[in-house]
Amino acid sequence: MKPEMNPNKILVFTGAGISAESGLQTFRDSDGLWNNFRVEDVATPEAWTIDPALVLQFYNDRRKEVFAAEPNAAHYAVAKLEEKYDVVVVTQNVDDLHERAGSTNVIHVHGQINYARSSSNDTLLYPLAEGAPIQLGDLCEEGSQLRPHIVWFGETIENYELTRKHIIAAGKVLVVGSSLQVFPAAGILKKARYNAEKIIVTQKLDHKPSGFKLLRGNATSLVSSVANDWLNGNRVF
Repeated sequence: MKPEMNPNKILVFTGAGISAESGLQTFRDSDGLWNNFRVEDVATPEAWTIDPALVLQFYNDRRKEVFAAEPNAAHYAVAKLEEKYDVVVVTQNVDDLHERAGSTNVIHVHGQINYARSSSNDTLLYPLAEGAPIQLGDLCEEGSQLRPHIVWFGETIENYELTRKHIIAAGKVLVVGSSLQVFPAAGILKKARYNAEKIIVTQKLDHKPSGFKLLRGNATSLVSSVANDWLNGNRVF
């Protein structure tokens, strides 16, 4: 059964753009990581089979960068919405900046860089403290090599049905920093209610989904403005 829309529920959907404003390099921009690394070499199950040492080094470097980064004003503004609303954050990002900013209900659809998982049993997860690396020879309790807890190209995204349930029930939807080019995650937005208040904050977007209000600019300023309006009981448009 389709859940009822809850006017007090906010679904926040974030992509690489929000973390870029904390200094984390994106993948798809003109100066992004995919200009220096081939997807096929570091972000597929086949790459893991061919050269696990290279894959581990790539994500070990990303993990150190995430550990050194700090949440920005947009992350904190999203967390502040919990003062008045039931907020669910769905993120395409693998960093933990939302959690560090204070958001308490964060759903990751592409995995989490600060966790390792078994290469043979994806239910076995292990937290990695302070940007710690994964090395060849690091094994899970069942004896399999640990790998990054990242959804690679060709693998199934996580938490799709849970995310779909939340967005259908949301009275407000805020999209921040996503190019909406990575599917199937981006397709979840089509499940938003037609009468929900729907806003996209981004610097780069070719085509916005139907029914969304586009605010083009920096997340650090625009998300704070949107959050203040909602906290004061105002519509953004």
